[in-house]
Amino acid sequence: MAGFSYPKHLPFKCARCATCCMDTKTHVRHILLLPHEAEHISRVSQKSVEEFTVQIASHEPYAYEMKKTPEDKKCVFLDGNSCRIYAVRPLVCRFYPFQLSKEKGQKYSFSATAECPGVRKGEPLGREFFENLFRQACEKLE
Repeated sequence: MAGFSYPKHLPFKCARCATCCMDTKTHVRHILLLPHEAEHISRVSQKSVEEFTVQIASHEPYAYEMKKTPEDKKCVFLDGNSCRIYAVRPLVCRFYPFQLSKEKGQKYSFSATAECPGVRKGEPLGREFFENLFRQACEKLE
C-alpha cells in the first residue's frame, strides 16, 4: 500500500445536514461514480444506470456523475437529509468532507473541505480513520 499524509488531530463529526449531497450557493457538487459503483447501485435500487447518472468523460477512473433534482439540485437518492442508498453510496460520498489527491511519486494526501459544518466538531480523527478510507479507495480503484 502506498503512503499517505492526512490532517493530524482534525476533529470531525457528521452534522447530518446533507450539504455533501447538494449544490450550495458557492459550490456545484459533482458526485462521481466508478462504473462498478453505478452498476451496484442500479442492482440495489432497481433503477437503470441512466435513470440516476449522466455519463462523463475526462474524469477517469470515474465514468458517471449522479443526477440531481432539477428544482433544488440535490442528489436524486437524498430523501430529506437521509441517503436512500447509504449502504452502497459511492466512494466520493464515503470520503466527504475529505479528498484524496496523488502527490509526486507514490505519495497521496488527504485534505478536508471547510464547507462541511462537521469539520472541526467532535473528536479528532486518527490515522486509523484515514487508513480505512485509503484502503477503500485502493479496493474500489483496483
